[in-house]
Amino acid sequence: MIEDRFLARLEQLIAGGQRRILGVVGAPGSGKSTLAEQILEALPGRAVVVPMDGFHLANVELERLGRASRKGAEDTFDSAGYVALLKRLRTPRQDEMVYAPAFRREIEEPIAGAIPVSPDVPLVITEGNYLLLERGHWAAVRPLLDEAWYVDVDPELRRQRLVARHVRFGRSEEAARDWVQHTDEPNAVLIESTRHRADLIFQS
Repeated sequence: MIEDRFLARLEQLIAGGQRRILGVVGAPGSGKSTLAEQILEALPGRAVVVPMDGFHLANVELERLGRASRKGAEDTFDSAGYVALLKRLRTPRQDEMVYAPAFRREIEEPIAGAIPVSPDVPLVITEGNYLLLERGHWAAVRPLLDEAWYVDVDPELRRQRLVARHVRFGRSEEAARDWVQHTDEPNAVLIESTRHRADLIFQS
């Protein structure tokens, strides 16, 4: 469960009656999705989670671009499309449902139109790695967030979680450790460098 002090902050955030967007940021394996789900459970019917991961480029496109071995890096997402969706979500139109994409780990592919966002939901929680990055299309994300929370966690625990996740979804332990070292960790270093732009540091 999310602590009362964080819940009180969320209640204050949405008290005005206007749509608010909370960004939950952190390195791979930091616990972003877990925190987002805890907030969702604490605010039943008043929040929806829209993950940045829905904007992963499809595997076939990553292969075409020669980026498949770096899946998860900043240039393996449709960052412009993500920004466009956040702009739509900031200013909901009455009686218009917005549909966001989701990412399915079991097939390692994004799925379009998987997350319905009703115009009367006061809080959109968007979680992802590069919400605080200051280059490319990513630089347009932070101004669209009403608050950004950075999820911090012990680096060794984070790496253990990542290896376990990769194994769970089909990699051998050796391949999982190699992926964490050569793909996840360089991304984590970059993401860590953006934490100063967050409003709050959340210890996972």
